[in-house]
Amino acid sequence: MSDYDRNVAARYGSVTRSEAAIDQGLRTYMLRVYNYMALGLAITGAAAIGIFMLSVDRSGGAMQLTPFGATLFNSPLKWVIMFAPLGAVMFLSFRIQSMNVGTAQAVFWGYAALMGLSLSTIFLVYTGESIVRVFFISAASFGALSLWGYTTKRDLSAMGTFLMMGLIGIVIASLVNIFLASSMLQWIVSVVGVVVFAGLTAYDTQRIKEMYFEGDDDVVAGKKAIMGALTLYLDFINLFMMMLQLFGNRNSN
Repeated sequence: MSDYDRNVAARYGSVTRSEAAIDQGLRTYMLRVYNYMALGLAITGAAAIGIFMLSVDRSGGAMQLTPFGATLFNSPLKWVIMFAPLGAVMFLSFRIQSMNVGTAQAVFWGYAALMGLSLSTIFLVYTGESIVRVFFISAASFGALSLWGYTTKRDLSAMGTFLMMGLIGIVIASLVNIFLASSMLQWIVSVVGVVVFAGLTAYDTQRIKEMYFEGDDDVVAGKKAIMGALTLYLDFINLFMMMLQLFGNRNSN
């Protein structure tokens, strides 16, 4: 009987140790995802501010574009700047399986820099104070939603289909509004966008968590972490942009 008790204790003890190892591995994996995402956002922010400073001349009091800024924003090059991040993210998504981890990281950092170049125009439209305010509101909202997605026991996969349908609707409406320039349609897209990307933040966090597998080698785990970071990065950027369109204060000049 004493041998039986020891065997049972040993068996349950090994399960506990195994679960502890999985929990530790999962925390390390998720921390890696968030670190990649945070670095990507830092690169985007630095690129956006740097390009804006090179593009604007305030010496006369009013905001005026420099020759560099005019080339970027008032020439056909603006369309390249607008769609370059989309090309980069598609390249990374479709080619990551054939890349090593270092190359995938480099492409992600390059994509983040391109996104910063594209987002530099927000400083021409909105005041710096409102951009900072909305950024911190977005960061707090994103953190709370991602934490909920990580900790909740509720299966969020059922709402994934509806969120993707909403995302497709937002993309189509945004493309149509490029030609219509309707402020009402833009407001509707922004409101729906906040709801959709708030839901996607929680949903994607849970999905990224479930992608973790203890048996993954360093290469597979690294690629999963990069793609997870890219997903959450996109959720945050879009949530921020939708909230900025709703709550940002526009420049008067």
